[in-house]
Order: sequence, then C-alpha cells, then structure tokens
Amino acid sequence: MIKVLFVCMGNICRSPTAEGVVRQMLRRKELDDRVEVDSAGTHGYHVGEAPDQRTQRAAAIRTYDLSDMRARKVAAQDLDYFDLILAMDHNNLSVLQRICPPEKHDRLGLFMSYSKNFDDDEVPDPYYGLGHGFDLVLDMVEDAADGLIESLEQRLRAEANADSEQALRNHHDSTG
Repeated sequence: MIKVLFVCMGNICRSPTAEGVVRQMLRRKELDDRVEVDSAGTHGYHVGEAPDQRTQRAAAIRTYDLSDMRARKVAAQDLDYFDLILAMDHNNLSVLQRICPPEKHDRLGLFMSYSKNFDDDEVPDPYYGLGHGFDLVLDMVEDAADGLIESLEQRLRAEANADSEQALRNHHDSTG
C-alpha cells in the first residue's frame, strides 16, 4: 500500500481537489486498494469544514464528488504515515520542510512535478480569485494526477517484482 497526502494551506480548495481527482482515477484503474489518498492543510483555518462551494461545483461538473471531505490540519503522525506528501505550492512545501524531520524530507515534493502539460510548478490558490480559477486548478490537478498515477503504477510494479524475487530466493533457501 502506497499512501499519498496532498497539502495546501486551508484544505478547502486545491488539496481536496487533488484527493478527489486522484481517488477517482485510482478507482477507474482498480488501484484504489493499493494506493491510499488523503488531504490536509498547513493551517487550521477551516478544520472540519467541507471544501469551498466553488471548488465542489467545479469538481461536480467533471463528476468528482468532494462533498464528504472535511478539512483538517497536517498532523505530526502524517509525516510518519504517508509515503508521499505533495504540496500544492512552494509556501506549503516550506512549511512541511520545517515541521518534517530531516530524515523524512525525501517524502516531500510538489504535486505539479508530475505534470506533463503545464510548466508551472505550483497549483495557484483560487480562493480569492474569480470562478475560472477553479477550472484551471482542475485542469492542472488532472494533468499532474495522470503523471502521479503513472509513477505510482511503476512503483507498484517494482515492489511486486521485488516481492516475487524475494519469494523465489526464500523458496530456494528453504529447499536447499
């Protein structure tokens, strides 16, 4: 099981969008039993709230349902639990780097590093902008989600191959 956490500032726009998009794509590829996804914010402004209504509307138009999600703040145990912690922008990545033990910094990254069609390395925060910002966020998230899932599929294949090789070695060791 690979565990992925998406992180933005308040956990009501970008990170729940990423969670919802990736969750649905994993379901379609029948990988949802092998990859766990969640989202959180670096700040506790909106803890317990549903995603922003504009985020939910834009997502629903593309058949993503975010209505059951609730905002939460990144917790210390998340830094141990998740294999991959992907920030939506450099500011939130910096917060994660400050709170994460140095030996776990290899788990941290920018979500847009998986993008294939956007040169941007950050998903812009649509909260204070106009409605079209939420559509742009979805375009960017869908693109990066494709790249992320390809990467996860490669990792799962590599892990399966390593497990098979280990099983074969164990079998040979036990049979003499």
